[in-house]
Amino acid sequence: MIRTTLDGLEMGDDSHYSKPVRGRHPLPEGVTNRHLYNDVVRIAWPSLVELLLVQLTSMADLIMVGILGPLAISAVGYTTQPKFMLATVFMALNVGNTAMVARYRGAGNFEMAKKTLRQSVMINFTIGLICSIIGYFYAEPLVRFMGASTPQTVEWATAYLKVQMIGLLSISMTSAVTSALRAVGNSRTPMVYNTVANLVNLVFNYLLIGGNFGFPRWGVAGASIATVMGQVVAMMMAFYVVLKKDAYLPLEPSKGFKPDRRILADIFRIGLPSMLEQVIMRVGVILYTRTVASLGDILMAAHQICMNIQALTFMNGQAFAVSATALVGQSLGRRRGDMAAFYANRTQRVGMFVSFVIGMIIFFYAGPIISLYTDDPIIISNGVRVLRMVAVIQPLQAAQFILAGVLRGAGDVKYTAFITFVTVLIVRPGTAAYAIYVLGAGLMGAWAAMVADQLLRTVLVALRYNTGKWRHKIKASAEVELPDTA
Repeated sequence: MIRTTLDGLEMGDDSHYSKPVRGRHPLPEGVTNRHLYNDVVRIAWPSLVELLLVQLTSMADLIMVGILGPLAISAVGYTTQPKFMLATVFMALNVGNTAMVARYRGAGNFEMAKKTLRQSVMINFTIGLICSIIGYFYAEPLVRFMGASTPQTVEWATAYLKVQMIGLLSISMTSAVTSALRAVGNSRTPMVYNTVANLVNLVFNYLLIGGNFGFPRWGVAGASIATVMGQVVAMMMAFYVVLKKDAYLPLEPSKGFKPDRRILADIFRIGLPSMLEQVIMRVGVILYTRTVASLGDILMAAHQICMNIQALTFMNGQAFAVSATALVGQSLGRRRGDMAAFYANRTQRVGMFVSFVIGMIIFFYAGPIISLYTDDPIIISNGVRVLRMVAVIQPLQAAQFILAGVLRGAGDVKYTAFITFVTVLIVRPGTAAYAIYVLGAGLMGAWAAMVADQLLRTVLVALRYNTGKWRHKIKASAEVELPDTA
């Protein structure tokens, strides 16, 4: 059993919602800062390692594809957003799965936690299958819509995306298990099976991209096949964990997957606004990417490399957001609004410290990092300038991810959807289009728009967090949705 400081505290009441969300306030008796930081780091570090390894594998994919030239890098770039758009549908719903499993875990209601997992698996299978079929048959129109135009780029991008769509169902099934395990604080197990999956991916990248050791030389398509093979391995390992009888959160398929209206309503109530938020984000990023694509394949390759590296920096914020969501959700289930605020503050401090270190590394080593992907001087010179912009905003970027994780753990997801609508759908693509088409600022103008989006989003999320309104949602949810506590 994975225990936190919360397990040693009594169930809360109205008095535990009175502490402000900021400033120095006495901790509950017997609780120290060390206890809180231990809980935060214990949940976050496996997620951080896992997410870093996933993104490092993605970077290795692009580096290995880079041996085929800039057009191959561009081809992969044209597939990224269509894939994420389809995956968003089921992955965002898993926010509801995480929040509800965490609440039931905090309340000690493990039967409802297990039932929620089964409902999530059912939803993910259905939606994942539908998205996979749609993506496969519309692969070429999707990459053309993203701006791919040269015959070679269209051919490579279409082949890559079709293979990714075949593997989309394995992602959806794995994400259902992963979100539930993280909700109960078990972030180490997903780290293990995703690490194995990454190793499988890298090995088959080497074998299939260049045709080494007698394997076929499949180029860009080979990179995609290797990725899917790793995803299937992760799915098999994830279900092995939850199918064991002695699992902490067993799936228990013998109890059936009949839809439960109450649980589905809870998952969708939290998941649908998150899905709306993610769909809005993807539409905004697609519009933004199409604008960048108008600069040509070489600058599109530079953009894709920088996006790939920036995604690595996201992992810090996302890992600590996992910790914030789980601990705030568990505090909710235990009716401890005070602990929710204490955990949120400590998570933010640790995450921002790590982000400062990451920013320093990227700023001073931007050139060597870009050179891992390509030796094209135009790509390198543009990439270095972009990466230094990315480095400067690291602390604010991390704060945004973590505080958004706090809001999601509290079920305050409608406001985050509104923030995404304003920043990603309006500010980023609008500013990028103005910078490129009117000011002629090229790739730097596009990334200045990215920075403006990140800064505004951070400010809006922080303002919402500082009002403390999210803790009222904690209190209401604890009283209304979790009457059957163990």
